[in-house]
Amino acid sequence: MELWTTQIGDLVTSDFRIASLFQEAGLDFCCGGRMTLQEACEKKGISLVSICEKIEKLKMSEPDSSKNFKEWDLGFMCDYIVNTHHKYVLKTLPELLFYTEKIASVHGGRHSELVEIATLFSEINRELSQHLKNEEEVLFPAIKDIIKGKSAASAGIIINEIARMTAEHEFAGGAMDRINEMTDNYSVPDDGCNTYSVAFRTLKQFEDDLHIHVHLENNILYPGALKIANQ
Repeated sequence: MELWTTQIGDLVTSDFRIASLFQEAGLDFCCGGRMTLQEACEKKGISLVSICEKIEKLKMSEPDSSKNFKEWDLGFMCDYIVNTHHKYVLKTLPELLFYTEKIASVHGGRHSELVEIATLFSEINRELSQHLKNEEEVLFPAIKDIIKGKSAASAGIIINEIARMTAEHEFAGGAMDRINEMTDNYSVPDDGCNTYSVAFRTLKQFEDDLHIHVHLENNILYPGALKIANQ
């Protein structure tokens, strides 16, 4: 299959190093992972030829075997997601709530988009806080349970929870896309203060982490769990 007709989520799954290329180009490989590379480039208005050349060059180098996530045990991946991404999100959510509310109150008069950003991030905080709790207390234990042996109860939980979790990913990813657009990819205006800069830099880091986090779940963990649950 040609690169440009391959779904971008599948490209990152096949070689995780491609994630950094897509992040630099602003391509959403998690919630937007079902678009082909050509469709994603056209939507973003970037050069398909240039991206394909970078991917081909990357593939000529030796891959990092430690990041071959598609080969990982699903239970181990659950623990990795909790210890890496959940921990980061839970630490960063209150920081970004403070920063987005602060810059909205100080600069919102001149930059009205900051008020909407603060509101959006408040919704992201509320949604993700409950989302992570449900994963850690309901979904991930069911995944670990079903790996040990077929369980009708765990299979039902997995099927129902993943349908809901995927929709929640769409909301969080879409909200961060909206914030990215409103800030012109987190560009700080000339009258932005230090807190403004810190807020936008942290939002960019948060979005990058969310893309990887959701990719691991949407494109690797969830399909793997559903395959076992539906056997």
